[in-house]
Amino acid sequence: MLKDTFLWPVRVYYEDTDAAGIVYHANYLRFMERARTEWLRTLGFEQDALAREHGVVFVIIESTLAFKRAARFNDELVVRSALERLRGATIEFAQSVTDLSGTALCTARNVVACVTAGNLQPRRIPAHMMEIFKGGD
Repeated sequence: MLKDTFLWPVRVYYEDTDAAGIVYHANYLRFMERARTEWLRTLGFEQDALAREHGVVFVIIESTLAFKRAARFNDELVVRSALERLRGATIEFAQSVTDLSGTALCTARNVVACVTAGNLQPRRIPAHMMEIFKGGD
């Protein structure tokens, strides 16, 4: 799975836009969060089950965004997520929101940490998850 790209479609709703009619900057983070959640889901992991059954949740510890072009109400977009680096307790994603032609509107580097659900202390990503993230079964 490492370096593979996961694609998730998004449509811009009125609620996603600001007074100027363009996507409010913070909503790109929402789009990316949904894409990471759906990526986990396609791998067989539900976030509530991970917390309940394995005692882990994933949290953003670093995010760097670059805004390239504006998206507007009713635009159809694609969130691209690539797992760039996998460490014991962190996952680094390269993510972008593009239009349907592939033109980047927003690019990001997002680092996600695995933490214990109860106290939010860092912990290693469970071994069975690491194997799947690396492309194993």
